[in-house]
Amino acid sequence: MSTVLVVDDNAVDRRVVGGLLEKAGGLSVRFADSGASALDHIRQAVPDIVVTDLVMPEMDGLALVSEVVSGYPRVPIILMTGYGSEEIAVKALHAGAASYVPKSHVSTMLVETVQKLLEMLREQEHQQRLIGRMVRNDCEFELNNDLGLVPPIINYLIRGLRGVGYSDEGTGIRISVALEEALNNAIYHGNLELGSELRELESAQYRQIVRERRESLPYRDRKVFVSASISRAEARFHIRDEGPGFDPHSLPDPTDPANLELPSGRGVMLMRTFMEEVVYGPKGNEVTLVKRLTS
Repeated sequence: MSTVLVVDDNAVDRRVVGGLLEKAGGLSVRFADSGASALDHIRQAVPDIVVTDLVMPEMDGLALVSEVVSGYPRVPIILMTGYGSEEIAVKALHAGAASYVPKSHVSTMLVETVQKLLEMLREQEHQQRLIGRMVRNDCEFELNNDLGLVPPIINYLIRGLRGVGYSDEGTGIRISVALEEALNNAIYHGNLELGSELRELESAQYRQIVRERRESLPYRDRKVFVSASISRAEARFHIRDEGPGFDPHSLPDPTDPANLELPSGRGVMLMRTFMEEVVYGPKGNEVTLVKRLTS
């Protein structure tokens, strides 16, 4: 059973978050009411994931992220961001946090974010014996709108990083998160033409809309094209969908902390934080992500 450490100085918020995770099943939830208390918990028993509030007395979420990344780089951290904590959140993502969930969307986004990170962790554990003798790895994929193919594609690409000798596990997780956002955008927003505002719907209703789009023309015949070129110097990923595209200039500015609470900008924020380059094509239906490999 995977362990999640929830860190929040607000007792009500701790209970709400803990209840969501426990209800999901398969998770053992522990609690800390401060950053210092969280570090004590981690020293006693290292959790699989840390979910932390940002604004806390004495040691805030940013300081906690720095401590965990330094001492326990294999433990991914999910931030819970609230209004007024946007600038700290941006700094924490740059400091090594793996993802974030706006507090206003915890009930709909937190469990899914935790489960996806756990899946990435399990895949990394399976690949520990991979020998990094590959010099370069180039590959191309043509996918239909099967969301079940997203984790295997990401795992394959991360194995490519391991193959060229890149062993920074924390950065590997963050690259995985960026790729997942890009692939999900290509399927959901690109090929299926589902606007971000639909994520506000109840989850069962949203899933029903996704199923209907996947089975209907013209959406069902559209493909996602993925190519990657991975060397010991850099990893370059290109993702293109067959949707109508959009104006990339219409996206919320992901460098503006005020946009952190907007669901429509979350994927772009994560991609641009975790990658050195994120470049959209002129039609908006393709994106190139570049990561320099320094270790």
